[in-house]
Amino acid sequence: MAVAVASVWNTSYVSCSNKLVQFRQITNRTCPASPFLPNSAQRLLLCTQMSLNKAGIRQLKSVRLRHGFGLKCEAVYADIPVEEKNEYISKATLVWRAIKLPMYSVALIPLTVGSAAAYWQTGHCCAKRYLTLLVSSVLVIAWLNLSNDVHDFDKGADRNKKESVVNLVGSRTGTHIFACLLLALGLIGLTRVSIEAGSLRSVLLLFYAIFCGYIYQCPPFRLGYIGLGEPLCFAAFGPFATTAFYLLQSGTREFALSATAISSSLLVGFTTTLILFCSHFHQVEDDKAVGKYSPLVRLGTEVGAKVVKIAVTSLYLLLLALGLGQALPFSCVVLGVLTLPIGKLVSSFVEKNHKDKSTIFLAKYYCVRLHIAFGVALAAGLVAARLFVRKQLPHAIII
Repeated sequence: MAVAVASVWNTSYVSCSNKLVQFRQITNRTCPASPFLPNSAQRLLLCTQMSLNKAGIRQLKSVRLRHGFGLKCEAVYADIPVEEKNEYISKATLVWRAIKLPMYSVALIPLTVGSAAAYWQTGHCCAKRYLTLLVSSVLVIAWLNLSNDVHDFDKGADRNKKESVVNLVGSRTGTHIFACLLLALGLIGLTRVSIEAGSLRSVLLLFYAIFCGYIYQCPPFRLGYIGLGEPLCFAAFGPFATTAFYLLQSGTREFALSATAISSSLLVGFTTTLILFCSHFHQVEDDKAVGKYSPLVRLGTEVGAKVVKIAVTSLYLLLLALGLGQALPFSCVVLGVLTLPIGKLVSSFVEKNHKDKSTIFLAKYYCVRLHIAFGVALAAGLVAARLFVRKQLPHAIII
C-alpha cells in the first residue's frame, strides 16, 4: 500500500515539475502534499535532473503543510539568457524554420498578381505557363535563401542563428553548391517560358530581379550590409518580377505596361519589403557586431516599430489613392481593405514586442500573412473586375 501511494506521489511531483517549464516569470509552486516524502538522496537526484534539463529550477525544498509534506519548487526564467532558452527548440522546429516555407509566398504573390493583371487586361491566362513560372521562381527563391545563409555564415552574422542551413547541415560548401544548382535550374525554366512567349524583354526584367538579389548579399557587393537591402527587395519583387510575369501572361510582344500592372507591382513590392524589414528585428545586435548596417541597426527597434506602423498605414492609403485615381479597379480596393485587421495585427505586434528578441522573430511571419492576404485580395479584385465589371479597359502605356 505504501509503495502504491508513493508511486502516486511521484507521478504528481513529475507533473508539477514539468509544468514549471512553461512558466515565463518567477514562479513558486508547491506539489500535492503527501506523507511519503522522498528522502534527501531522491530529492537531490530529481533536482539534478531538472538542472541538467535547464528548466530554470533554482531550488527544490520540502515544506510542512497542514496534512503532510510537499515539495516547493522555485522556477526562475527571467535570468535564463535567450541563447540558453533556444536550446529547447527541437531539431524538427529548427529544420522547419530553415526551410522557410512561408517565405516562398514571395515567389507566389508577384506571379499571381502579375497574371491577374494580365487577365484583367487581355482576358486570358495560360495555366501551364503559370505553373512553370511558379516552379522556376521557387527554385530561385530557394537559391536566394540558401546563398544568404552561406554568405552570412562567412561574415559571422549567423553564428547565433541555430536555424541557419549551414549550421544545421554542417557544410558551407555543400550548401553553396546546392544553392547554385537551384539557381541554374530556375534560370532555365524562366528563360524557356520567355522564349516560348516571344518576350525576351521579360526575361531581362527577371534577370534584373535576380541580380538585385545577388548584389544584396553576395560578394563583392553585399549592399545589404550598407542598408540597401530594402530598396533592392522592392525593385526585385515589385517593378521587375511582377511586371515581367504580367508581360509573359499577357501574350504581347511589345514592352507594354498598363497603369494597373504598374500600380499592382508597386503594392507587391511594398508588402515584400515589409517582410525583409521585419526579419531583422531579432538580430540587430548580431548584425551590428559584424558590420551589417541594416535600416533597423541604424534606426533602432523602437523607431523601427514606428516605421512599421507608418508603412502599414501608407500601404492602405496608397491602395485607396490608386483606386480613386482609377489605376486599380474598385474591387481591388474593397477586397484589399478586408485585410486591414492583419495589417493592424502586424503593427500592434511589432510595437508591443520589438524589444523581446525571443518573440519578435515572429514579426516576419505576420508580415508574410499580410503579404499573402493582400496579394490574394489584389489578384481576386483584378479577376472580379474582368468578370463582373462592365467598363472600358484603359489603354496600355507604351514604354
